[in-house]
Amino acid sequence: MTPTDSAVIPTAGPLEDAHAQLAAAARHLQVNEGIHEMLARPRREMQVSVPLRRDDGSIAVYEGFRVQHNFSRGPAKGGLRYSTAVDLDEVRALAMWMTWKCALVDVPYGGAKGGIAIEPRDHSASELERVTRRYTSEILPIIGPEVDVPAPDIGTDEHTMAWIMDTYSIAMGHTVPGVVTGKPVSLGGSLGRASATSRGVTHIALLAMAGRDMDPHQTTAAVQGFGKVGRDTARFLAAAGVKVIAVSDVDGAVYSEHGLDITHLSDHADETGSVAGYEHGEAIDPRSILLLDVDVVVPAAVEGVLTADNADKVQARIVVEGANGPTTKDADAILADKGVLVVPDILANAGGVTVSYFEWVQAHQAFQWSETEVNSRLEDKMTKAWHDVVGYASGHGMSYREAATALAVHRVIEAHRLRGLYP
Repeated sequence: MTPTDSAVIPTAGPLEDAHAQLAAAARHLQVNEGIHEMLARPRREMQVSVPLRRDDGSIAVYEGFRVQHNFSRGPAKGGLRYSTAVDLDEVRALAMWMTWKCALVDVPYGGAKGGIAIEPRDHSASELERVTRRYTSEILPIIGPEVDVPAPDIGTDEHTMAWIMDTYSIAMGHTVPGVVTGKPVSLGGSLGRASATSRGVTHIALLAMAGRDMDPHQTTAAVQGFGKVGRDTARFLAAAGVKVIAVSDVDGAVYSEHGLDITHLSDHADETGSVAGYEHGEAIDPRSILLLDVDVVVPAAVEGVLTADNADKVQARIVVEGANGPTTKDADAILADKGVLVVPDILANAGGVTVSYFEWVQAHQAFQWSETEVNSRLEDKMTKAWHDVVGYASGHGMSYREAATALAVHRVIEAHRLRGLYP
């Protein structure tokens, strides 16, 4: 078998795309079959039953997952997602992408991901606390500050992390702030963490614009998603002079050719729970958000939104992936043929894990950095990663996704080579 033949159980969706990206990197790096097989499979995965006593006294049971893809460069690191779309293959793909992301921005982690197949909007805060604590107790044997460090993702937030930290700390008999990142600042969270992913996306978007001689003040953008990544990305882009003319969320989308007032729109979303119904914008079909006549599109919601069915209709010159896996491999090929620059997720949205690493370091030091210091260090990390990818892509005639994945895979393989294979 050749390295690209070796690998894995056939799958569909995000995991298929993740395996295809790894296979391309393995082929480029001339990785042998055994190493490819090792990188294609998670090192450890756990599937658990998560019973919940509802507020009305009834009992519901949900599926929970935690996948640890790789430990070669350090403890596993990755978010915890609450969504009815969560399944084991999705979590496997996200864990693999986390491994490459951590290696690309050179933080000493491997990749992990977790999730519960639950709709958080259908549950009270007390129910979410109980389901989080039960899930934590189920996966407790495989997490820890030197083992696997969860963080917020879709459907979870700093409160979720506080419940995990407390549950884990009770089991250990002492407070362990380093078991999670993305905690409230008052519990040892890092200043700047809440907006770190968005800030990183914006840094990379501005670098991509500069690489194509685009003046931010003459540039338009559309942002899909108005949650923990999309909202602040829209805000930071607008602050940099970019005209954000459209945003969307799960309930609707709004458009204004003159540019949206992101602060005012945020106030509306806080009051109503959605961007839908915003009086200073025109309602549009959310499915059109990625296809508008803009310079930059930021998919910052979920995976698999740019596909073979719509990629040929993309009008933007640059796609900056704020979400994980928003572009399928078929869409990637179509966008490349159209000359659209796709900045891959493992580069564009790595700001979150970068500042998670800073938070983890601060927990170990029992010391808090200033927000200015955090943001400066973040910009340095993102800028270096950008230039690493651009240089590698230019030197090898590769797309930015191919270059980013190859660079990251090489770094993981090098760590594995230096450590050796036990026994």
